[in-house]
Amino acid sequence: MKHAGTAAFGALRDLLQSLRTRTALVERRPGIFYVGGKAFLHFHEDPAGLFADLRLANDWHRFPVNSPGERAELLAVIDGTQCRR
Repeated sequence: MKHAGTAAFGALRDLLQSLRTRTALVERRPGIFYVGGKAFLHFHEDPAGLFADLRLANDWHRFPVNSPGERAELLAVIDGTQCRR
């Protein structure tokens, strides 16, 4: 599974815009977000679709982000983490 590229970011434009409003997230490179200097969220593309890898505690968890419902679920998980600071 490769990291998301320009076309994938175009498809995720609404999600990325929403993530950029969360002040605790720092986007160091397009689609790669950090919290407190530690990698927190990035995206992958795969024949099965688009996925977000999100660090929860010390483990990475993969979330599909292909539909509005899946994106809303990811945002809800993010908002429930410490990154709400």
